[in-house]
Amino acid sequence: MKNNRHKRLTLRTTAIIVLALLIVVLMGPFLVPVRPLQDTLPPKQLADPDSQFVQIEGLDVHYKVVGQTEPVLLLLHGFGASVFSWREVMLPLSEMGTVLAFDRPAFGLTERPLPDGWGDRNPYTNAFQVDLTVGMMNVLQVDKAVLIGNSAGGAIAMLTALEHPDRVQALILVDAAAYTSGGASALVRPLLRTPQMRHIGPLITRRIRSWGTDFLRSAWHDPDKITDTVWEGYQKPLQADHWDRALWELSAAPRGPDLADQLDRLALPILVITGDDDRIVPTEQSIRLAEELPNAQLVVIPNCGHVPQEECPELFLQAVSDFFIEAGITR
Repeated sequence: MKNNRHKRLTLRTTAIIVLALLIVVLMGPFLVPVRPLQDTLPPKQLADPDSQFVQIEGLDVHYKVVGQTEPVLLLLHGFGASVFSWREVMLPLSEMGTVLAFDRPAFGLTERPLPDGWGDRNPYTNAFQVDLTVGMMNVLQVDKAVLIGNSAGGAIAMLTALEHPDRVQALILVDAAAYTSGGASALVRPLLRTPQMRHIGPLITRRIRSWGTDFLRSAWHDPDKITDTVWEGYQKPLQADHWDRALWELSAAPRGPDLADQLDRLALPILVITGDDDRIVPTEQSIRLAEELPNAQLVVIPNCGHVPQEECPELFLQAVSDFFIEAGITR
């Protein structure tokens, strides 16, 4: 009798402990205070004189455009960047055609919707951003474009070419994230979308204000070239409403199919550009990408990091110009 009573007591105690732990896990995050950010502004109040906005797929999208002739060069920035990251090359590129750059959702000055306001489609998924890219072309009456994508923007460029091959004239992949999506793994992302993690997620993404400095420095071969103006340009979007929550939603969003399994379908003219000192997307990955694509050229820029359009703009522009001539892409 005593043994049975002891076993029942032990089981009851274990059940209470497990229940208590479960309550802590489920309810604990909601007990952490997440105070709203102070001094943020609607994105339009942060706009530059040449900024433009257009409604696409239900979003107020920030973009800039230079030039008025064919072909159209559509620029897609990487993680943590924005239209600002193309500032050194937009005007020179306009000598080759019309240059169009827009801020992808969660970045720059494009609207950052929250889960209760985005309807049936998550705007932070790759699939949505592909549709947004084509939607931008539709609104601006662009039939075909040369897509130039840096880092994660390179992945969106490739996905767009796969989904809409008739709309893409050529690809220029700048240190493109073809073999890794970055961030959390596919197994972890569903956990990031739970109410508990969505509650405390902004506290995690707000730390970009500290680790973002190291991230930007690691993107350059010579970080001493990063001027105060560059720092300010990268910090500016962190003044926009809901930037912290949007960045969390991007981190948690499903990524979709693996690009590496579809590279053989990209038979259009492609230029792969990489810095020889890329520590974000290792240079070896870009070399591999050029080898695995059916019709790709490779340019490795010496003494350059992850963002050659910023750090080494002259050599970047020369590579693009040479590619246009060889691929027969003319005005």
